[in-house]
This record gives sequence, C-alpha cells and structure tokens, in this order.
Amino acid sequence: MKQFIARGEPQVWLTAAALTTTLLIGLTLIGVILVNGLGTFWPKRLTQLELADGAAVLGEVLKREPVLAGDAERLQLKIGNRDLYGLDFRWIDEHQVVGQSRPETAVTVERLEYGNFYGYLQQVETPQQRFGSAGAARAAAELAQLWPVLQNVRRQVEQLQQQLDAVTARVTATSRTLEQLQRRQRQLDYQAVAETDPRRRQLGERMEAVREQFRQVAVEQRDRRSQLAGYVARFTDANGRPATIELAHIVRCYQPNALNLFERAGVYLSKLWELFSGEPRESNTEGGLFPAIFGTVLLIFVMSLFSFPLGVIAAIYLREYARDGLTVRLVRIAVNNLAGIPSIVYGIFGLGFFVYGVGGSIDALFFPEALPTPTFGTGGLLWASLTLALLTVPVVIVTTEEALGAIPAGIREGSLALGSTRFQTLTRILLPMASPGIMTGLILSMARAAGEVAPLMITGVVKLAPALPLDGQFPFFHLERKFMHLGFHIYDIGFQSPNVEAARPMVFVTTLLLVLIVLLMSGLAIRLRNRMKKKYTFGTF
Repeated sequence: MKQFIARGEPQVWLTAAALTTTLLIGLTLIGVILVNGLGTFWPKRLTQLELADGAAVLGEVLKREPVLAGDAERLQLKIGNRDLYGLDFRWIDEHQVVGQSRPETAVTVERLEYGNFYGYLQQVETPQQRFGSAGAARAAAELAQLWPVLQNVRRQVEQLQQQLDAVTARVTATSRTLEQLQRRQRQLDYQAVAETDPRRRQLGERMEAVREQFRQVAVEQRDRRSQLAGYVARFTDANGRPATIELAHIVRCYQPNALNLFERAGVYLSKLWELFSGEPRESNTEGGLFPAIFGTVLLIFVMSLFSFPLGVIAAIYLREYARDGLTVRLVRIAVNNLAGIPSIVYGIFGLGFFVYGVGGSIDALFFPEALPTPTFGTGGLLWASLTLALLTVPVVIVTTEEALGAIPAGIREGSLALGSTRFQTLTRILLPMASPGIMTGLILSMARAAGEVAPLMITGVVKLAPALPLDGQFPFFHLERKFMHLGFHIYDIGFQSPNVEAARPMVFVTTLLLVLIVLLMSGLAIRLRNRMKKKYTFGTF
C-alpha cells in the first residue's frame, strides 16, 4: 500500500475519475438538449378521447403520470385551439376515458396566431367557389375528398401571398425613403434655412411625390389583403364547435394520422427550414429563429474585431516591451481581476459610458436635428459589442501572454544575434509560434461572449427586432440598430412567456442552436489553431 501511494496511483485514479465525471456531466447535458430539442418538430399523431360525460377531446398526448390516489394514470394533451378554449394543454384522468381513437381525417393546422388548431375540415371557400358543406355530419370518405381541394386552394393562396409580399416590400422601401426625406427636412429646420430656399422647394416636391407613391402602394396592399381574406377554410373541433381560418394565416396544414414515415420526415424538414430561415411568432414561442441566429453570430464577429486585436497588442506590450516593475505587476493584477467581475457590472458600465456617454455625444455632434429622439444614444449592436469586448479582453490578454512566455528565451536571443530587430523577431518568429495559444484566447472569448445575456439586456438586445443590423439599405451595416440574441431568447421564452408549457419546447430548441453555434465557431477556431501549430511550432514548441 505504501508503494502504491508513493507511486502516486491514488492521484492518477482521482484525476481519471474527475475527468470521467466531467465528461459524463457534459454528455448528459448535451443528451438532454438533443432529446428534447430534436424531437420538438416531429409531427405527432392526434388522439381523440371520448369522455364519460359525452364530450370528446382531440390533441397530442405528451406524457403520462400516475395519479396520487390509486393505480390509474392521467394524460397531458396538447389540445391547441386557443381561440376556442383559451388554453393549449389539458390533463385528463384515465378513468374518465371511455373510448380512444386516431382518426385519419383529423387535421393539424399551424397558424400565425392562436397556436395550433386540431379538428376536422368541413368546407373550403374561395371568392369564386365553395367546396363542401359546413357544419354537417359527413362521412370520412367525403372529408378525405375535400383534403386535396384544400391543398390546391392553398397553392393559389401562396401565389397571392408572394404578390402581397412584393407589394409589402415596396411599401417598406417607400416608407424608408419618406423617412430619409423627413430627416433631411429636420436638418433644414435645425439649420434655420429660409422657406424660400430652393432646397426646401425641391425637398417638398420630392416628399409630396413619395407620399403619393406611398398612398398608391398602400391601396394596392389593402386590395391584396382583402383578396386574400376571401380564401377561408371552415373546421370543427372534436365536439363539432365551428372555427373559420383564413388560408393566408395557415403556416402549415397536414393530417398527421395519415402520414407515412417519409411524409413525416418531409414535414419535419420543412419545420427545420422554417426554424433557420423564418421569423418568430406567437410571442417567440413558435416560428423561426433567423433574426436571433443572425444577431448572435454578428455580435460575436463584431466583438472579436474589437477584443482580439486590443487583447493581443496589450499582451505583446506587457510581455515583450514593458519593463518588469511595480506598474506592470499592478496592471497584470488588474487584468486578472477584470476577468472575475460579474458581467452585469460590464453592462452598467456599457450603458453609462458607451450608450449615454459616447452615443449621446455622437448624437449631439452629428444628429442634433433628431434630438430628443436618440440615434446612437440608445442601445444597439455597436455598444453591446464593445461591452462584450471589454468583458473578454482580459481572457485574450492572459492567454496571449502565456503563449508568448512559453517560447524559450534562446529563440529570441538567437534571432537578435543574427541581426533581426525586435519588431522582426516579434512578427516573424514569436507571433507565429504563439499563434496556437492566441487562438485559444479567441476561442475562450467567443464562447463566453456567446453565452452572456445580462450585459446585452442593458445595451441593446430586444425581444423582437423589426429590422436586421445588416441589410440592403445604405449604409448596409447599421451598428445603431437593436438586435436579437439566442441567449436572451431563451430567457425571454423560458421565464417571461405567459404560456410556459407552450414555450418549453422552443427553450430546448434555442439552447441546442446556441450550443451548436458555439461548437461550430469553436471547432473552426480549433482547426485553425491546429494548422498553425503544425506550421509554426517546428515540432519542438
């Protein structure tokens, strides 16, 4: 036993056990996220329960759990139809169920509002024709014949919707042009330009032409919407209660009990595509996450543009140029302490210094005509990126210093002895050899910035951003705009949503996306670091 302890075997087993425990915790976390996230969009079968009181309930059976008294179980169903019932979920004791079935004609309708609708198709109406008879008790075969009619009419509606989207884009573009002209008019008012000035006359004529164009496009948009409103489908729930849904409000419609495996996979893939390319709806509990994904990636990219160069330059000065003394030691202590400051403190600093200080000064100098409405003196992508850059700079400084300090002193001395200057030694030898460690600092800073939420809540993140920070409107990159973020999205739908049960699946999906983005960006950085290590370390460093 003494020899066993003397050889350090207990320490080896303890470190192995700690590593195994850490890996198990990480794999369990990822497994829970994968199981709950990937299964969210799989189309579930609809079950109709006949109750003892004569009522019927149609919905998705989510889980079963035992009743406290007795051996029976109770079922949780997602019944949807929020516009009819006022709730999305319902618990039913098993002893209340007298019959259970899965009718193939049951329909799942995903809508822009009120969540899913579960029921039976009764009638399809267009401005020219009506198919079926609403409210009548009809055979399953007749309902099945009505289903292809709905699909054909929906394709017509999709074409009309594309035309409406094109008109809406023209309305948005005209509105932006009018806003720019109004901003120019405020500039002339601030400069006290006379009413007789030709610039005012030309601006007035231009504004009147744009207003007339806006009125015409708005009328066309209203006509398109009224045309779409004539395409409706009438459904009934399991108890025969009627509901009318405009086809333009239907995102997706299918009969889950009649789908085969490949058709289910097609529905699943369409939902995934919507997740990556669509916008949120229903208070962010449904729909896509493209604005949040775009905002998260853009925030990390802009943050890296500020934190990485500043951190590397500061570390080079501290390691290679500054004389070791009391001041340098105090600076290193301060940098290490900055890495431990709570992130909310950085948010408060960013709000006071960047938003109100720097942003307010920019508004006073360059946008005085817009005041008191702020342009840069409010939260936005730029200030959030700078705040996160300050938060992650200490990580970059410490890792870069460690990488430079790990290079043997003989390499520096040999380079200087051969006639190289300190700058040439730094740029051609030291930085390439230290690049793997520098990339490690970048990886750590990106991972931390991707998960931070508290500073962003104060410096620019919002629940729903009407416009992306990067678009086709000049100057194309709008650093003053607010943005969405996956981390804040998780907080919002997980803790601020009025419908917690409906928001829970999207919490896991958003968490999975955030983890995947961090892993993807970190993986690319690690691959680049390994390539640098093979190229510059010469097999000895």
